[in-house]
Amino acid sequence: MPAPERVPPGPVTTAPAEPAPAGSVTALLTGGELTVRGRIAEASNAVLHCTVVHQGRTAACVYKPVAGEQPLWDFPDGTLAQREVAAYEVCAALGWELIPPTVLREGPYGPGMVQLWIDQADEEPGEPAGPGGAPEAGENASGPVPVGHLLALADAERPAPEGWRAIGLAEVPGGGTALLVHADDARLRRLAVLDAVINNSDRKGGHLLTSADGRLHGIDHGVTFHTEDKLRTLLWGWAGEPLPEEAVAALGRLAAALGEDAPLTTRLAALLTPAEVAALRDRVAALLASGTHPVPGGEWPAIPWPPV
Repeated sequence: MPAPERVPPGPVTTAPAEPAPAGSVTALLTGGELTVRGRIAEASNAVLHCTVVHQGRTAACVYKPVAGEQPLWDFPDGTLAQREVAAYEVCAALGWELIPPTVLREGPYGPGMVQLWIDQADEEPGEPAGPGGAPEAGENASGPVPVGHLLALADAERPAPEGWRAIGLAEVPGGGTALLVHADDARLRRLAVLDAVINNSDRKGGHLLTSADGRLHGIDHGVTFHTEDKLRTLLWGWAGEPLPEEAVAALGRLAAALGEDAPLTTRLAALLTPAEVAALRDRVAALLASGTHPVPGGEWPAIPWPPV
């Protein structure tokens, strides 16, 4: 497999800010030997499927070398891997295990992001997903029709079916229009809050993975933490509604963890710019002050394309 041709524009700090606990998944990802097994062809950047071996332990993982990142007009070159790690750090500080363990380290093609691989369960879109999950879609014409994991199309002339949240209208083959909906799922709601915190500009349906134990995982967080409002997501179903009490408590924990000399702030300083860390603090403070889920700003496309 040829190495990615693009060279990162500057140095990347790969040493962890604090030692990983012995025997942890983070220690495995950080200290293990990476072996590339293949490349995920449909990804726009270089995404390599690997195994990592450390002290007799083996795991599958994803390795995204900085050298394989494609330039973006609105994000600095060579920073996507660091943003993925920062998203994991912030998610952990919220107390939510929504992002698989993620580290920044050297690999066969230079520094990059390494993340634990998640085997997706054979969960049918539309089936119950724990507290707040969506009901079964049904087979009649008026019921939601699954289009992706935790997403469906419903009758555009009716309100969102019970157990679903409306995203917006979508064109369907044949020139018709349908209502795009996502499951009214407590796991998705936490992810919607996380996306608002990290300013995720690319939350697509394909970035939602459910493991066999029923846990929801969000992946692909490279285009995050911009200082401008760039929130672009499918998870608008709770826009303008009060935040759940658990989300308010989690945001309070994160606000405390973002103190000037706090360990999380030190780790983020190696991954983001001072302006980006300051903007992160401002977003957390704004969410706590409003007590509500954000609404689309209107100056940036609210939904990514393609959405699934």
